[in-house]
Amino acid sequence: MKLFRLFLVLSCLNTFAQLKEGFVYVADEIPTINIELRYFSSDNFVGQEIDGYNANVVILSKEATKALKKVQNELLKEGLSLKIFDAYRPQQAVNHFRKWARDINDTLRKQDFYPNINKKNLFKDGYISTRSRHSSGSTIDITIIDLKTCEELNMGTAYDYLGKESATFYDGITKHQQKNRVLLKTVMSKHGFRNYSQEWWHYTLRGEPYLNQYFDFLVE
Repeated sequence: MKLFRLFLVLSCLNTFAQLKEGFVYVADEIPTINIELRYFSSDNFVGQEIDGYNANVVILSKEATKALKKVQNELLKEGLSLKIFDAYRPQQAVNHFRKWARDINDTLRKQDFYPNINKKNLFKDGYISTRSRHSSGSTIDITIIDLKTCEELNMGTAYDYLGKESATFYDGITKHQQKNRVLLKTVMSKHGFRNYSQEWWHYTLRGEPYLNQYFDFLVE
């Protein structure tokens, strides 16, 4: 029995040790945050769970999490909250995307996520790449929800929609949708995040601690 208990303790320690030094579980630091890790589900442009995502948990660098907490605290005062779709992304997940993109016959979620893009052009058009800022641990895909309704604010496109409509300042959406994108950009920028202009949901911490380092530990 003692040996069995020791085994359980060591197993827990080994599991915990998978989280690389300098990283934290965001929900531990920001308990009010909403999480829907899309790559832990089939609700994404690939249409299946993505390699490296073993749990619906969000991992970020300590520095990015500290800045994100300031964003969340400001939004809570307005009856709003952040919702996270993706954060730290293992390199093996990026490799999964690359493998999927090369299979031009696999178009299961085309109508939902890239109806106007020819899949064979995903690399050329920059939608799929060999590296991702997410793998450095300080980039996050995010939106805002209304705490009264628990609904996402209308941003004009779905998260991970591949197309010009996802550009932060795309002018083909309504003024209300534009206002929501600006709200997200304003509060994220205020607390140290810069936006990737082609994706309204994509933000990276300025002065990120692991610039040009690409990790591959599991999300679990």
